[in-house]
Amino acid sequence: MLKCYNFDIVCQEIPEEVTLAINISACPNRCKGCHSPWLWKDEGVPLDESFLSLLVEKYLSGITCVCFMGGDQAPDEVNALAAFLKGKFSGLKTAWYSGLEEIPSAITVDNFDFIKIGPYIEELGGLRSATTNQRLYRVDGSSLSQIAFAPKNG
Repeated sequence: MLKCYNFDIVCQEIPEEVTLAINISACPNRCKGCHSPWLWKDEGVPLDESFLSLLVEKYLSGITCVCFMGGDQAPDEVNALAAFLKGKFSGLKTAWYSGLEEIPSAITVDNFDFIKIGPYIEELGGLRSATTNQRLYRVDGSSLSQIAFAPKNG
């Protein structure tokens, strides 16, 4: 079962969206240089439809997107929660940040509006690095288009 370690309202993870970012614990990737190594532990509140509904209903007036940050240990559960959100909250966008190399077969891409894949490789940098291996895609039906990020200054 997926667990929510914590969550926050953010404006930089998904372009042009005010996002409820849900950090999922028990990350199996253990990337060197990870910005959230506390998410390696299996702790937090069970992330199920009931808990997710409570969170979204509380913040719905101020968000445009929900992003699952992790969940690589159970992509089928992330997929089911995204489908649930799509069915219950019309117009709310969904996103998934995954450290996996490829989108797993358990994922139905049209349950999402955005998908980021790729482990963090310290020497390659994150999404704003010109050398990054990570990719953020906008989903349109079953097709994906990569979103380019401008490098950070300084």
